[in-house]
Amino acid sequence: MLTYAIGDVHGCLGKLARLIDGCLQHGGNEPARFVFIGDYVDRGPHSREVVELLMQAQRERPGEVVCLRGNHEAIMLEAVHTGDDRLWLVNGAGYTYASYGIEQAADMPAAHVAWVAALPLSFDDGRRYFVHAGIDPDVPLDAQTERARLWIREPFLSSKRDYGRLIVHGHTPSATGLPDVRPNRVNIDTGAVYGGPLTAAVFSDEATAPIEFLSSE
Repeated sequence: MLTYAIGDVHGCLGKLARLIDGCLQHGGNEPARFVFIGDYVDRGPHSREVVELLMQAQRERPGEVVCLRGNHEAIMLEAVHTGDDRLWLVNGAGYTYASYGIEQAADMPAAHVAWVAALPLSFDDGRRYFVHAGIDPDVPLDAQTERARLWIREPFLSSKRDYGRLIVHGHTPSATGLPDVRPNRVNIDTGAVYGGPLTAAVFSDEATAPIEFLSSE
């Protein structure tokens, strides 16, 4: 089975649709799994359409599409549940409101809120540990906190520790617009919403490291 792990989308619907098409063409008739690394909303123009595309993909390919929660989805949920959207607005909620045609978090569609609330924080395929931001290097994988998985940068980004899994993550946009490949981790946030490409890391069952990368400008 091929696994396509796709980085932070942030409302970039066109790049997402083109990248998914590219992955499907790449895989041909091979069985494939998609793992989306989180941050589907905010900062880009089409948050609602991105969420709807992913919800539809899960309906059409049950068990083959894994969508993880990112810190922007967590901020959104907090705003919906508390009614306080100040932090969300600082992080790009205005673009999300515009895409939904709403003016406050309470008006988010209930089905979309329920979908986001049910998103897992990580996915482990036995070789790789997929997560939005990363992990706390000093904590076992099965004991990682929600905050670490959604928000961490350092000391994770600098750590050279072997975790027993390759950590596949996003959250920190690559300065080069290219994936950041290290022995213990792969960062696939290539800054799609900032003008960079949207990137998919391609994994096979035969090797732990990515066999190649696909991108959509």
